[in-house]
Amino acid sequence: MKMDEFLQQYAVFTVEELDRFLSARGSGNPNTRRSLLTYYRKKGRIIPIRRGLYGTVPAGGDPISSPVDPYLVAAKLTPDAVLAYHCALAFHGKAYSVHTRLHYVSASKSTPLTFQGHEFIRAPVPPALLAKSEELFGVIRRNRAGVDLRVTSLERTLVDVMDRPDLTGSWEEIWRSLESVEFFDLDQVIAYVLLLENATTAAKVGFFLAQHKELLMVEDVHLEPLRRLRPRHPHYFVRGKREDCRWVGEWNLMIPKEILNRSWEEVL
Repeated sequence: MKMDEFLQQYAVFTVEELDRFLSARGSGNPNTRRSLLTYYRKKGRIIPIRRGLYGTVPAGGDPISSPVDPYLVAAKLTPDAVLAYHCALAFHGKAYSVHTRLHYVSASKSTPLTFQGHEFIRAPVPPALLAKSEELFGVIRRNRAGVDLRVTSLERTLVDVMDRPDLTGSWEEIWRSLESVEFFDLDQVIAYVLLLENATTAAKVGFFLAQHKELLMVEDVHLEPLRRLRPRHPHYFVRGKREDCRWVGEWNLMIPKEILNRSWEEVL
């Protein structure tokens, strides 16, 4: 049957994808689609995720206990969705901790969604990228369970989590996650920082790279563009945290001692 063939190909699908599949096989009538969705939902082969978006239940599976891949859900919530921030770290297998909140970047409006114990939240495209039509800088395509999805590269993710740590977790989470990455294309990291044109973000990325020179093979040629972009006046590394900080002149940053001392490594 046509629908069974479709469900074998799509673990998560939109009604638009189903319409294209049916049209290509001579069944473009909207009533056909509605009837199929109703039938297969009652049969327990598909699960509604939100309006126009469905998850597939394996043949013989239980629609109540069958998990739908959360990365595929996030990737389908808007036409331009890009897995990002902690979600990107986790997708690449570099997240230190498991989170149930997944962020995706999109220029399309979308309300938060809670589904099967996960929370899916849209993050806006950084304005600097929109202004320069560079929304897809550092975005790569990956295939997962037969579904083509978009995710930020490790290089863009490094900068993004420094730019928006609130979408990633604690600084321990950020540090430990990034330190599990064995290689970054540093030219791509620097190019993305320069695109964002954010002095504080440039300084934070510079500080992180300077702290990991040997591990990441960082040279002065990588750090110099970041030094030129650093804030003219001292900025706080963590917004709103002004106590127990130390000024690091190279980056003109007031950095919490817990980050400087990596206090999370202390044995409790």
